[in-house]
Amino acid sequence: MTAAGTELTLRHPIERFTLENGLRVVLAPDRSVPVVAVSVYYDVGMRNEPEGRTGFAHLFEHLMFQGSANVAKMEHARLVQAAGGTFNGSTHQDYTNYFQALPAEALERALFLEADRMAAPAITEENLRNQIDVVKEEIRVNVLNRPYGAFPWLQLPEIAFDSFANTHDGYGSFVDLESSTVDDATDFFSRYYAPGNAVLCIGGDLDVGETEKLVRRWFGPVPARDVPPLPPTGEPSPTTVRSAVVEDPLAPAPALALGWRVPDPVGDFDTYLGSVLLAEVLSEGDASRLERRLVHGDRIAIAQSSYVGMFGDPCDVRDATLFTTQVHHPAGVPAERVTAAVHEEIARIAADGVDAEELRRVQARTEAQLLQQADSILGRTLSFAAAELIHGRAELAGELAARLAAVTPEAVQVAARGLDPGTVAMLELRPAGGAR
Repeated sequence: MTAAGTELTLRHPIERFTLENGLRVVLAPDRSVPVVAVSVYYDVGMRNEPEGRTGFAHLFEHLMFQGSANVAKMEHARLVQAAGGTFNGSTHQDYTNYFQALPAEALERALFLEADRMAAPAITEENLRNQIDVVKEEIRVNVLNRPYGAFPWLQLPEIAFDSFANTHDGYGSFVDLESSTVDDATDFFSRYYAPGNAVLCIGGDLDVGETEKLVRRWFGPVPARDVPPLPPTGEPSPTTVRSAVVEDPLAPAPALALGWRVPDPVGDFDTYLGSVLLAEVLSEGDASRLERRLVHGDRIAIAQSSYVGMFGDPCDVRDATLFTTQVHHPAGVPAERVTAAVHEEIARIAADGVDAEELRRVQARTEAQLLQQADSILGRTLSFAAAELIHGRAELAGELAARLAAVTPEAVQVAARGLDPGTVAMLELRPAGGAR
């Protein structure tokens, strides 16, 4: 690691312990501001869903806000907000998380609330039915009635992968959601919401010894249960081109998404970071390769972006995942022309590499974004929790800027060589009734 990289390492103290019920606990004290963040990450996401129950991980996230054994419906929100705090949850490919940020004196309140729903959420027929309706409306608003609503995050995986875990619609089909039962929800909770399948991460203005006592008081009584195995999400790399065309009646212009498999984000992390920075070189900012070529040079694109992972954070996902280039282009420009231009720009990097100064500019921007995120107690706590769950090391979150600074031009060139035109997954979106 370079000297500059070493300086970028965030050396926040981290303490960890594990309760007898298997709950992994990470404490990240920071006494600089009187705020704490409490997050619980469960090792269950969209890729854990069984066939016939698409969208269930996200549906269950909604259920977890409907009350618990000692907390009435809407009471969780009221208690957090009454303390001056904020709260939320989210569902990802490989995990579901719940979190709140509050004044430090409200720490025990947050621990009680999270422990109570870890022990016994209110899984009732009424709660299930009303949350199915909420999720269906969310799908209508975000996917069905929005231009490009499923593009490419729901549509490209169907082409790029083979297994149900990687290809199915994680938002869920209405048929699967409507046929869900209380027994399904109870089984899902029993299977995946075991304490041993979770990480509790607490950051901010806390005393380590006192916080451990509070954690043991509230989470210690939650009964231990068996922890399910991780779903088999790794797949053999493709050896041929895969393609499909979809129509979008709401889209004002055509679009194209190209996806390639990348190295294992956990088992081959440093190689994987070359792909992360390649995406930045290609698409971030007016000086990026694809912005100059597609938008300003050839004028064959309205907008373009490249990224690794489907949810915007490339470092909180397991294998398998994609490097995606997404381009929106005028109706008069053939998709084949856009595809050829993208392949040419990637081929240039594969043949000639990137210059150290170009890479350094990209690294500086990425590092600044990471350091800005770490300024927030909540942002830092969430990063620590994700790193502990996915990589087994919360410390990785503090090292990430330094690890990115250590990526060489040669590593980015190797990443470009991995984006083989002969193994790409291509999704072409056309406005319904429009010409190619």
